[in-house]
Amino acid sequence: MQQLDLFPEDIRIERVDAEANMFRFYRLRLLPDLFGGVSLLREWGRIGTQGRQRVDLFEDAGQAAQALFAIYDDKKRKGYVR
Repeated sequence: MQQLDLFPEDIRIERVDAEANMFRFYRLRLLPDLFGGVSLLREWGRIGTQGRQRVDLFEDAGQAAQALFAIYDDKKRKGYVR
């Protein structure tokens, strides 16, 4: 099992089940915005495609990091791995 960095800013995880034809990825990135806050960029889809994106805005890095870890933990429970 690989341990996360103390404060990761970019996480890519995948869920592969060839028997079910499931080849998914999920990426989480923390990015500074122009107003002093932090954006959480989420990208997901089938491996090999561009996928979809969603941006959530936060006032500070602490809130964004909490959201990143919550999503990461949820995806781990669903079978995604780094």
